[in-house]
Amino acid sequence: MVTNKFYSNKVPFWRDERVLKIVAQIVSSIIILGFLYWAIDNFIEITQQRGMPLTYGFLDEAAGFPISESWIPYDATMSFGRAVLVGLINTLVVSAVGIVLATIIGFIVGLARLSSNWLISRIALVYIEFHRNIPLLVLLFLWYFGVFNKFPAVKQSIGIPNIIYLNQRGLYIIWPKLIEGGVLFVIFLAAGLLLAIITWVVLRRIREEKGVETHFGWVSLGVLILVPLIGWFVSGGEPLQFDAPVLKGFNFKGGLRLTPEFAALLIALAMYTAAFIAEVFRAGILAVQKGQIEAARAVGLRYSQILSLIIVPQAMRVIIPPLISQYLNLTKNSSLALAIGYQELFAIGKVTINQAGRAVPVFLLIMMTYLIISLLTSLVLNIYNKRVQFIER
Repeated sequence: MVTNKFYSNKVPFWRDERVLKIVAQIVSSIIILGFLYWAIDNFIEITQQRGMPLTYGFLDEAAGFPISESWIPYDATMSFGRAVLVGLINTLVVSAVGIVLATIIGFIVGLARLSSNWLISRIALVYIEFHRNIPLLVLLFLWYFGVFNKFPAVKQSIGIPNIIYLNQRGLYIIWPKLIEGGVLFVIFLAAGLLLAIITWVVLRRIREEKGVETHFGWVSLGVLILVPLIGWFVSGGEPLQFDAPVLKGFNFKGGLRLTPEFAALLIALAMYTAAFIAEVFRAGILAVQKGQIEAARAVGLRYSQILSLIIVPQAMRVIIPPLISQYLNLTKNSSLALAIGYQELFAIGKVTINQAGRAVPVFLLIMMTYLIISLLTSLVLNIYNKRVQFIER
């Protein structure tokens, strides 16, 4: 009787709330997926009828437009795919250099903001508030039209002869070029950098685990100097040749040229993002307990040791997550270069749309490229974030 009474009071499945929720999810999913399929199918059919299929065969066609600044060989007879690659490299270069500069400036400003010196702290505060409350596009125009366009003409360039020149057309600096045997030297240079990093990590870990002084900083610096020096002699003693800028006609030839567009974009991105990074560093440093800092001072550690051994390692656990967002913002904000004529990925994508008439494929390509860059950046920094986090038992 108890068993029969239990089954007689059981809720039928068509009235069971859990079953109804599952059915509702399935039905809504079918409706949404069906609508998306219908919309995409109709869109593809319309594009094919108008002769604009969602394919990327046009990337092999000749682009037919010049690019003023390219880190790889390019001319107007090359393909759209080559032009997009040039834009991608331009974006990666300005983003990578901007991230490094923004991190350095942000760290310095963040420390200055915490300084006990009233003047230094207020200067840092003014810098942060000025940049955080001005739109990036306005700051970009300020640097481009208000600073770099005000430099003297080519004939009146300012600088150091045969080393660096600054004028309205950009910054020209002496730059090394590889000659015979230069590739071998570059291999030794890369090996020296890698070995120096490995030496730094290993010797520092030994010092932390065994409590013995390993002089990891000086040893790593020695490796960084010694290995490339060996490569210099192995490659013949002169793997590099310095190419100096020389005025020929109406412009300088030779050396490395940084255009006003690139310089304005780089400085605006770095200084704008640095203001936010400074606050991130300040918050991370303030998250470290004051008792640990006082204990470090009590045992006689210098301020540089307290900063490098106690404050920064613990603060990084708080800093990394919001720092990832700032790096991603800087990379995506580089698309504002279109406003001043620096031809990065988005700007070249716009020109490609006008030339090839394929708006949807190009925009999808740009979206996927930015998505991949953002995901790779997040992946690398999240791996580092996991390594510096506390392991709870």
